[in-house]
Amino acid sequence: MGFDDALNKAKDAAGQHSDQVNQGIDRAADEAKNRVPDQHDGKVDQAADAARDQLGLNKDDKAGN
Repeated sequence: MGFDDALNKAKDAAGQHSDQVNQGIDRAADEAKNRVPDQHDGKVDQAADAARDQLGLNKDDKAGN
């Protein structure tokens, strides 16, 4: 199995379980924000959004819509 195959499987799983994936991304971002200075919160949010984009989750999924 190549990297592209693994990425596609991850995207499929994320799409099927988008609520859980979004919760995990939110928890990871919150933990990162707790560990780094507040001045980096915007970058943490950008990274969380990038993770959602890579997994094919849009902002509507994040809000639970």
